[in-house]
Amino acid sequence: MTMADRLQAAADARKAMAERFKARAKDDDPAVQARKAERVAILKAREERNAEREKARVAEAARKAEAERVERERLAAEAIRMAEERVARAEAERLAKKEERDARYLARKARAAKGKR
Repeated sequence: MTMADRLQAAADARKAMAERFKARAKDDDPAVQARKAERVAILKAREERNAEREKARVAEAARKAEAERVERERLAAEAIRMAEERVARAEAERLAKKEERDARYLARKARAAKGKR
């Protein structure tokens, strides 16, 4: 193969590539427009699905946050109730001990008064 043959083969290859480029579908071709519309529809559907997932994720996070808040409030109320019960028990014990002490004091006074008669 001579140099002229190689140059001619290269020129033919360039010409074939140029023809293929020119022969490809134009933007105003209905098939091209249909593919483009399909791609746009797919992208739009994907964006809608992503938006729905994000919306669901945000709603789930809000639901969890609300559940955690309610649980914290319940635990706080339970802690307050238990503290009030402890205080009430302590007060009841204090009053019971005071009554016992007063009863012993009165009994001692009564014994002392009996002894003086």
